[in-house]
Formats: sequence, structure tokens, C-alpha cells
Amino acid sequence: MPHHIKLLIIFASSLLLLGNTAFAENNRSRLLEKARYNAIAKVPGKLISSTQKQKLLGKALFFDENLSEPAGQSCASCHHPDFAFTDPKQNIPVSAGVHPDRFVSRNSPTVMYARFTPPLHFDEDEGLWLGGVFLDGRAATLEEQAKLPFLGAVEMANPDAATVVNKVRNAAYAPLFKALYGQDIFDTSDAAFDNIAKAIAAFERTRQFSPFSSKYDAYLAGRATLSQQEQLGLEIFEAENKGNCAACHPSQPGENGQPPLFTDFSYDNLGIAKNSDNPFLSQDSAFNPDGEDFVDIGLGATVQDAAENGKFRVPTLRNVALTAPYTHNGLFTTLKEVVEFYNTRDSDTRWGQPEVPKTMNHDELGDLQLSEVEIDALVAFLETLTDGYARKIMR
Repeated sequence: MPHHIKLLIIFASSLLLLGNTAFAENNRSRLLEKARYNAIAKVPGKLISSTQKQKLLGKALFFDENLSEPAGQSCASCHHPDFAFTDPKQNIPVSAGVHPDRFVSRNSPTVMYARFTPPLHFDEDEGLWLGGVFLDGRAATLEEQAKLPFLGAVEMANPDAATVVNKVRNAAYAPLFKALYGQDIFDTSDAAFDNIAKAIAAFERTRQFSPFSSKYDAYLAGRATLSQQEQLGLEIFEAENKGNCAACHPSQPGENGQPPLFTDFSYDNLGIAKNSDNPFLSQDSAFNPDGEDFVDIGLGATVQDAAENGKFRVPTLRNVALTAPYTHNGLFTTLKEVVEFYNTRDSDTRWGQPEVPKTMNHDELGDLQLSEVEIDALVAFLETLTDGYARKIMR
């Protein structure tokens, strides 16, 4: 093998060995970083494929805090790997933007397993809307979703796509971007912005986002045994006369043996009350014209149908123990609190009045009549859905 190719591979390998936090190291030399990306760009495709390079580029984009205006906010700011790619700031119910006084109206959902979400569509057989990225389904694909936070006035606050593209043009990984998409790619902002989204989506489709490595996965594969409490929780989860959670969060492998995703991608109105602690409600009227009167109608706004008001996409329960706070407006801070709400919504006044009562689900939750033992067992089972179980066993 030629000596210069060996050097390129060494440079490339050194970058591949760096973890997620590498992108936030302030003391690292920009020149060395750029040299590494240059090296990766020049490694022949038979050694590092263009697909692998695109995923690596997507990772760099995902963790780059310079891509907001002002700098300081990345995709990872609201989708951090240590929190199952949700918001690490779990002390507030919804996510903040790059400006500390601006907030979105919702709790950031996990990006894990999002690659399996189908585009929003109406299923004629079921009579239901299914799929779509974001909790209201307004984006059809991961690529479409990746673009929107860059341009959101509350989120990353860039005025236009050209601003984002110019930041990427000046980034250390720009040589890799040009190697993948053409040396003149930055001449056309729209094309460059499309490829920024493609690279981020490629990273989000890697195994890091969908490892299927929980204790429950090991249990399904015959490599782990559930505790007595966890087994009881599974039984309650699946029993139609108990939790009946599996009706919307399927828990068994598919017809071809594919692992369960713990969501059917449908939409539901759980009867959640307004969250008075939501800072979105009290922020400047430029970012919330309705003030305290704001009502999040979810899917209804996306499909322009009042019959769908107050409905949000059923989330995956994988890694749910890591993703507090819960529900679209971050109303609940613990898993047990969520289960208690499902159990006694219709009989306990502490849950408040539903924000959108007309379309509320009355059939599958609200009066489950679970005992305290059963509630604790259900929570214990949900904790088996956290990825990384195999790594814990090996320690």
C-alpha cells in the first residue's frame, strides 16, 4: 500500500476513534481537525465508503454548535446521546433555543428509532393518521425534519439557509463536504442545504440511534431473564383488561422477527392538561402571540382537521426511562407519574382539565384500576427498554 494512503488511513482512523464529545473540545487545534477531515475525504472509497463518510459528516454537523445564530446551539443541544437523544435540560418542561429567553412549545422527542417512522399518511383500513416526523407529523422524512430547527426563530435562529451553508463552508469538515457533494457545492445554497440535511439523516440512521440492545431485547432473544416484578409489568403492559399499553406500543416481534418498536405511529389525545410551568406561555409575544391562551392542537394543525385537534404521535417507549420530562408539554417528571395519570385520569382531580377535551381518548385509559404493586411493576418493565444492557453485563 502506498505510504501516503497509509498516512491518510491513520488520520482518518484517529478521527473515527473520537467520541461524541470530541466536537465540543475547545482546546483542539482547528488545523489538525481540518487535516483529519481532509485525510478522510481523500481515503479511497474501497477503504472508507462514501456512505461511511456521509455518516461521519452527519455526525460532525449534528454536534456543531456553530450552526446556530449566534453560535452555541447544535442538534445535540436538544438531542443529547446521554439522554437517548432527547433534551439534557430535564429541569424545564420544554426545550430552549440558542437565545436563553426563547422556548419552543414542546418537549423534544427522542431521535432514537426515528428512522423507522413512515411519512404521514391516512390509513383507510384503520381510519387513522399514521407516521410523520415531529410529534405533529409535519415532516415526512428525517431529511425534512433536519432542516427546520436551523431556520426556527426560537431554535437555532438562522435567518435563512444561506447562513447555515456559509457556516458549513467555513467549518473544519468543509473539505469532506466538498469531497462528497462536489467542489462547487457551496455555490448553490439550496443544494448545499439539502445535503446538510442528507448527511444528518444518514447519521441518524446509524446503529447508534437504533441498537436494539435493551434488557428486553436480550429477553426476547433468550439471553436474559426478567425479574418477577419486570415479568408482572410485561403482563400488565400487554393485558387488554389491565394496562393494554401494547395496543399502541406493540411489544412483540413482527412477522419477520423484527424487534418491536413500541409504537404503532398513530395519534392520540391523552387528555393532558395545560402545563402552567411551560415557559413558552409567558415568553415574548413575537414568539407566542397567544400568550397564556395558547393551545397546542398538534396533528389538527398539520392536517387542517379539527377532529384531530389535541392529538400527538404515539412515541416509542424504547429508552423511555431516560427521556423525562414526559408528554408533549413536559407535564410529568417521572415515569411513575405518567402511569398514575393513565390509571386515574378520570377519577383524580389532581390531573386537571384536559386542554383539548373534545377529541380525548376515553376508551383506553383513565380508569385502569391498577394497584400500587402493579404500577411499580409496569414502571420496572418500562425500565427494561433502556438500551445498553449488554454493555452493563460486560462491565
